Amino acid sequence: MVDTSNADSVRDAAFQVIAKYGKIDILVNNAGITRDATLLKMTDDQWQQVININLTGVYNCTRAVAPYMVEKGFGRIISISSVVGLYGNFGQTNYAAAKAGVIGMTQTWAKELGRKGINANAVAPGFIHTEILDAMPQEVLDKMKAKVPLQRLGRPEEIANINAFLASDEADYINGAVISVDGGITL
Repeated sequence: MVDTSNADSVRDAAFQVIAKYGKIDILVNNAGITRDATLLKMTDDQWQQVININLTGVYNCTRAVAPYMVEKGFGRIISISSVVGLYGNFGQTNYAAAKAGVIGMTQTWAKELGRKGINANAVAPGFIHTEILDAMPQEVLDKMKAKVPLQRLGRPEEIANINAFLASDEADYINGAVISVDGGITL
């Protein structure tokens, strides 16, 4: 298991992949946690845990694989952000900050690495039915669905599909984009 918040752990994992497969073409930065609380109730530990995994982890993973991609002259970096990184959300100062940071890093990497054959893009999911949402009461989920113009939560495979597209040759000219997959909630 890799601890994305630990640079040495990530570098070791990247080295193991190179040793076994000889290359890394695609990186999907998808590790993430929530530790929700309003600003006045958020602990330093809640803040740091989310920043460590959701922001520093993305940096560590990309930093570990980028040299291999540069050496090959090809790569796809896809980082999972969130609509919360675009528009904020009540009780999620830490999560919003981390996901907004992911967008900023992605756009910076698109500029820095694009000339080296590497595309960097971000996906900003809305309310997707994952394990994180399973812990929420049904009435909260119903309110979330009501906010979405499509009147439903997204499915994990809908996020997987956009990732597969961004990793494909069909997305070769997409670089630095932030693609919202949110059923229209950000309209």
